[in-house]
Amino acid sequence: MSTLQKLKSRILAALSVTALMLSTGAYAQAPSPTPSSAPPATPPVDWGPVSINLEEIAYPYPVHFLHRNLYGQDVRIAYMDAAPVAPANGKTVVLLHGSSYYSWYWEQTMRALTQAGYRAIAVDRLGWGKSSKPLIPYDVSLHASNINAILEHLGIAQVVIAGHSLGGRLASNFAHLYPEKATHLIMVNPIALNDSASGRAWSQPTSGSPEPDLQAHYAANLRQEQARIVDWKPEYMEHVRIRYGHALSGDFHRLNLVRAMNSRLTAEPVDTYWPKINIPALLIGGVEDGPNYPDTSRRAVDLLPNGQLIMLPGVGHNPHLEAPEQLNREIMRFLDGGS
Repeated sequence: MSTLQKLKSRILAALSVTALMLSTGAYAQAPSPTPSSAPPATPPVDWGPVSINLEEIAYPYPVHFLHRNLYGQDVRIAYMDAAPVAPANGKTVVLLHGSSYYSWYWEQTMRALTQAGYRAIAVDRLGWGKSSKPLIPYDVSLHASNINAILEHLGIAQVVIAGHSLGGRLASNFAHLYPEKATHLIMVNPIALNDSASGRAWSQPTSGSPEPDLQAHYAANLRQEQARIVDWKPEYMEHVRIRYGHALSGDFHRLNLVRAMNSRLTAEPVDTYWPKINIPALLIGGVEDGPNYPDTSRRAVDLLPNGQLIMLPGVGHNPHLEAPEQLNREIMRFLDGGS
């Protein structure tokens, strides 16, 4: 990326943040929910168990499975594969989800992509969603190899690789490990963008308390979801319901252990490999995703030789849920060669 292009990217991000601060006097704060929309203080009595493989959760597109044998275990990796509904442009976008989520929350972005002529594939990472939950050594190379295996199974030579939160970091790992397969990189509110060693030390994976405190589990997940959203809406409770339902499942401890075994997926600082990613890359995020997120994002995007930065005012950690039209517009602009 040329010096002039980087300057334009910084100016665009700065203007977005400045406009927000001028209109509010400071960074926007999430409004207090109205009484009718405020989440209950305790889990609703009609909430029941949710299987750790989400068998009872309907996905917006048909779910397919890739079968692999890993470390002697037969596993399957779930993915949605949506064909373009507009004249096909021959391009495919692969979407990766965050650490608390699953592929179905990409529904609105998948719809926008297919309406623009793209094939859209959203993957449930191994250990998440409808994919298997094997007890095996997990690392970024394994997850990247699973994406590559899906592409080879489908006969797809090159893709736009995109991801949200942890999925954004893993998308960058894929672009680094398979440079011949990725034409563009899109990261939506990627996490762990600093070069600090804090939180990257190894710890023993555990399955959690034998008897989880269900009220505390509900309250913690509700706080987490609310912290990610600027303008709370009742539909966001579905994510809390699913995670609470997991705690009622007989396989909850297995799920906890699998997630703990994935805890080091961001152990390698982006400083060590982002400078080697030469394809066009977009980091797009909500301004309200933490007090330092805009500054942290600017520092990180400068590591990318061909990186662009867009910050969305008044949006938190989940732009594809809070501001899907705005996010999708910026994604299309980027893919169309905008700067």
